[in-house]
Amino acid sequence: VCLTCCSRDVMVRIDQLCHKNSVKFFTGDVFGYHGYMFADLGEHEFVEEKTKVAKANPGVEDGPDTKKAKLDPSETTMVKKRVVFCPLKEALAVEWSGEKGQAALRRTAPDYFLLQ
Repeated sequence: VCLTCCSRDVMVRIDQLCHKNSVKFFTGDVFGYHGYMFADLGEHEFVEEKTKVAKANPGVEDGPDTKKAKLDPSETTMVKKRVVFCPLKEALAVEWSGEKGQAALRRTAPDYFLLQ
């Protein structure tokens, strides 16, 4: 489900229904130069390609480069990962008072508050 130009209450309600029924949810809007986008993919599984690290033979080379891991771009491995997304209501219910909230406030883009 994709939403735009909706009120906060409508977005939260539709996201709750989508989250409950394992339906992927996207919402966003633009206000001049500013905008936001939110995605609730529920439980999302994906595969990520990782470059294998070649092990250096400790007896062959000598010097500072022997401790560095060598990457072999031709050899890759596939790693399955799983991410659990939070619902919109939970993302908007951040408690800004307290130490954790104050630290999060410094890292939060001002555009976050457009939705508020």
